[in-house]
Amino acid sequence: MTVLAADQKPVDSRTSPALEARLACRTGMMSTTAGLADGFVQGNLAILPEKFAGHFHRFCQLNPKPCPIIGMSEVGNPHIAALGADLDIRTDVPRYRVWRDGEVVEEPTEIKAHWRDDLVAFVLGCSYSFEEALIAEGISIRHVERKQRVPMYRTNIACTPSGPFAGPLVVSMRPFKPKDAIRAIQITTRFPSVHGAPVHLGHPGSIGVSDLAKPDYGDPVPVEDDEIPVFWACGVTPQAVIAAARLPFAITHAPGLMLVTDLHNRDLAVL
Repeated sequence: MTVLAADQKPVDSRTSPALEARLACRTGMMSTTAGLADGFVQGNLAILPEKFAGHFHRFCQLNPKPCPIIGMSEVGNPHIAALGADLDIRTDVPRYRVWRDGEVVEEPTEIKAHWRDDLVAFVLGCSYSFEEALIAEGISIRHVERKQRVPMYRTNIACTPSGPFAGPLVVSMRPFKPKDAIRAIQITTRFPSVHGAPVHLGHPGSIGVSDLAKPDYGDPVPVEDDEIPVFWACGVTPQAVIAAARLPFAITHAPGLMLVTDLHNRDLAVL
């Protein structure tokens, strides 16, 4: 499990862009959160019945690149005070996915009707956090520029299993010119709690990605002839694993539509 700095505290959410983002979600915003609430940590979401929570926690420990835990709820509690005093797991994501027997059966904008007393929410680090550091270095990120979701792909790389949880690693892709790709690797290495350094670059076929124009999740972005596709482990991996495990019930975020927390991106960096 990712351990945050002892002095890392949520900001005063009464004046926070993070709160503004969550309030927008509560009132119907359904767009990608890429580039939203600059400076604040965003998270992937996986909500599971308590009887599966132990195995999933172990799965995250065994697969820290795609599944770095930055927050976890108490059983039946839809609030995680360490991530935001007013944060409500049931309403503060633009769109959710409700899973039954490994299939998405509904994509609601809030999940109060689906909440149960036996549910445990896991919030996992998101690569949107390190994108701020890339942009600060003058590195352009195509899906942010185009106001799209990052493209994500299932790979042929198997995750380390735990209980019913087993399946393929999911990666997100950003195209860069070679010099920017090198710098992006250097920068993202400093952010292990939001996926850290890339897991692959170039030659997508060698990790089972046959067509960059057809992502499994998110939106396609063009890759120019002088660019290299760079792949990071992705927090959508649990969704591929939930599908493979055919869990009777689970809830996740819709890919690319994240939970905005009150934590600061700068506090995640390892200097």
